[in-house]
Amino acid sequence: MQRLRLRFSKGARLKYISHLDLIRLWHRAFRRAGLELAYSEGFNPHPRIHIAAPLPLGVTGESELMDVVFAKEYMPQSVGLSVNAQLPPGIKIEQVMQVALTVSSLQGQVRRAIYRVEIPENDASRQKIESLIAVLLSRESLPWAIQREEKVRNIDLRKQISDIWIEEITSCSILLGMDLQCDSNGSGRPEQVVKALGLSAPVSVHRIKLVVEAS
Repeated sequence: MQRLRLRFSKGARLKYISHLDLIRLWHRAFRRAGLELAYSEGFNPHPRIHIAAPLPLGVTGESELMDVVFAKEYMPQSVGLSVNAQLPPGIKIEQVMQVALTVSSLQGQVRRAIYRVEIPENDASRQKIESLIAVLLSRESLPWAIQREEKVRNIDLRKQISDIWIEEITSCSILLGMDLQCDSNGSGRPEQVVKALGLSAPVSVHRIKLVVEAS
């Protein structure tokens, strides 16, 4: 068997595809490329495809990570070329790396995520935005309630924020960079951070990369 780590981009054309449908898309592409996947054991075997910190619906990414276990060994470069030929527009393998089968799970290695967030503001000065960011980052805690259906979960949003910075301010929008927690203890959501800053809801959220712990 062989374990490969794929770094891939997912653009606007596929930003509303669900995680389950994305797994199906990858499974189909590997099969059409003639690659033999390894499967989990048990009553209902699944292909051993593991995507780290799946993107929420509506969010794009340029350096997403996925571990795939194959039943046979392949040249990493040939995997990228053959699978890319089977993928639809909007998704592409950017890099393929060999990973030892004994290395801990990919999801367990992820620590943080870097985002670029576009906000539709046309009357906010750089000074005002810098002030809002400074005030938020100076807080020791930021209680936050997350409601899903009838359940409410309380978190400290401040613990999920490592840094926020201004990338660009134009006449019609603000581009913010965010370094947010993304591990087993919680995952920061850019839209929540934007709301905490008191700004309008983002028109686009793009994940630049996932930061993983060195194995």
